[in-house]
Amino acid sequence: MENNRLYTITIFSENMVGLLNQVTIIFTRRGLNIETLSVSPSAIAGIHKFTITAFADEETMKKVVKQIDKRVGIVKSYFHADKDLIHQEIALYKLSTQKLLSLGSIEDIVRRYNARILDMTEVWTVLEKTGHHEDTQALFEELKEKIGVLQFIRSGRIAITKSNVERLSDMLAAVEEKLKEK
Repeated sequence: MENNRLYTITIFSENMVGLLNQVTIIFTRRGLNIETLSVSPSAIAGIHKFTITAFADEETMKKVVKQIDKRVGIVKSYFHADKDLIHQEIALYKLSTQKLLSLGSIEDIVRRYNARILDMTEVWTVLEKTGHHEDTQALFEELKEKIGVLQFIRSGRIAITKSNVERLSDMLAAVEEKLKEK
C-alpha cells in the first residue's frame, strides 16, 4: 500500500454494450477504487477512449492493463504516471447570486482562480473552473466557506500523452506494416 500512487489508465476500444462493466469488474476484483472515469470517441474513427484514474502500485497496474487487453472489444490499454500526461478536469459551481455579490467584487475570485461565469440570473450564478483536481477543489473550498455552494459537479480526468501521437496510432501502424509484409 505504501507504493500506491495515482495512475491514469487509457483504454482504446470498440463501442460495445457491456464493455464498461467488464472493465470495472477488473478493478473490483483487485480491490481498486476507480477515482475518475471519462469515456468518449477518440481521434481514430470507430474507436472510443476510456480515461480512468485509480490508486495502485506499478505492478498491480501492469496486471490490470494486461487483464483489460484480454477483453473482447478492447484494442489496447496503457497506464501512465502524471509526468507523462497533460490532464485536466472541469468543475461547475452553482452559487446564490445575492451571496456572491455580497462578497463585493466577484472579479477577484474569477481572476484569481482563472474561472469563468457561464450563466447568471437574479437567483443563481454558475461558475466554471478547468484545471487539476487541486485547483478545482481549492475554489470549491473557498466558495463553500465564504458563501456556500448550492450545487457542485466535477468531471473525470481527461488526458492526452506528451508524445507526438497517440500510442494507439503507433501500434496500429506497426500492425498494418506487418500485414503488408505477409
